[in-house]
Amino acid sequence: MTEETYQHITVLLDEAVNALVEDRDGFYIDGTFGRGGHSSLILNELSDAGRLMAIDKDPEAIAHSQERFANEPRFEIAHGSFAQLDEFAQARGKFGSVDGILLDLGVSSPQLDDPERGFSFQADGPLDMRMDNTQGESAAQWLAHASEAEIADVIFTYGEDKFGRRMAKAIVAARQEAPITTTAQLAKIVADANPAWEKGKHPATRAFQAIRIHINRELQDLEDCLEHSLEALKVGGRLVIISFHSLEDRIVKRFIRKYVKGDEHLPPGIPITDDMLNKRLKAVGKMSRASAREVDHNPRSRSAVMRVATKLK
Repeated sequence: MTEETYQHITVLLDEAVNALVEDRDGFYIDGTFGRGGHSSLILNELSDAGRLMAIDKDPEAIAHSQERFANEPRFEIAHGSFAQLDEFAQARGKFGSVDGILLDLGVSSPQLDDPERGFSFQADGPLDMRMDNTQGESAAQWLAHASEAEIADVIFTYGEDKFGRRMAKAIVAARQEAPITTTAQLAKIVADANPAWEKGKHPATRAFQAIRIHINRELQDLEDCLEHSLEALKVGGRLVIISFHSLEDRIVKRFIRKYVKGDEHLPPGIPITDDMLNKRLKAVGKMSRASAREVDHNPRSRSAVMRVATKLK
């Protein structure tokens, strides 16, 4: 199928860009280019002097960006993970002076909707799940050798599925009969091992999410990126993050809270003033969700949560 077949509707588009861009002449980073929805609007808000660097793991996203913004001198894209944000910013002499960083986490609609990418059980396809399918281990390769305990831990930790042990046992038993190489195979195995199907949710949903997160190191990359982002931003720079499930949002919430509160382990009995706490972030407003109208238009936005912070020091 062609690229145009897979449409991506950018979530919280106006809200994110409005929160991000405060200096039209600034240097911004879109850490999750996807199909360029946020990047396009960011560029609309920048002056001729403004610059935008995007990052994406997916070679298809890179190709799309090079076609879409071929004649846009204010734009460039780096192929890699946003966990490498510090490297990309340093290479451009911008580390410590970035005006804003945007992260739109999770998997994009084109990735989910293309059976060849192996992210979804909605249509059968090769069991891949790699955001960068040019390197690393696919889901099928990992499931072929991972121990039962490791598979169970991944499904329980990243999928928050209480039947992770049952599913892991079923996967190990099934692979002894035949290699698990397609999304339909895996979906049936874990669905059959799930004794309590949730209403309105496919019984393989949590397991697929968990394996995808593990294969792509999504949570580790997020934690690394957040720490790099704090140092990459200039004082007054904005950090805008959209997450789609509780594990991501928990990491983001704790990170912002940690640097909003500042140092907690100070010597007892010493009078402490606010400026001594080394507070490095200020939360901007409360967390935001997609409007009812946006959810009606794009059901995938239902779980989206946006958090914004400004660097203080």
